[in-house]
Amino acid sequence: MTQILAFDFGLARIGVAVGQSITQTASPLNTLKANNGAPDWQQIEILLQQWQPSKVIIGEPFNMDGSDQAITVQARKFGNQLHGRFGVQIEMVDERLSSAAAREAIFDFGGYKKLKKSQIDSVAAALILESWFANHSEF
Repeated sequence: MTQILAFDFGLARIGVAVGQSITQTASPLNTLKANNGAPDWQQIEILLQQWQPSKVIIGEPFNMDGSDQAITVQARKFGNQLHGRFGVQIEMVDERLSSAAAREAIFDFGGYKKLKKSQIDSVAAALILESWFANHSEF
């Protein structure tokens, strides 16, 4: 069984999810706080040690027309730093509409009472990872 971590990068919060190759499903984990895009690298190191992923998927934010957003470069930088610090294999994945889909999934589950910003980011990370699984059946 292969474990894969996914991150939904943001300037204030970074959503985290874990998935595994057998079921090709993902589960949201706790969202990490970020300071203007800078994560707590110690928390990320703990996640990497805990889950020992063979790969890390990072959502790559694009505008609907496919052009870069202001945050796209920062998400790529986060991926490069993650690879440089820990040597993990990184793959960027188009994340258009993942946060909107996460809000919808949370709302469907429990309505507005369940709609917390901290949950949206990690649910979005899980959706990003499941999207990646759907396009990588060989994993």
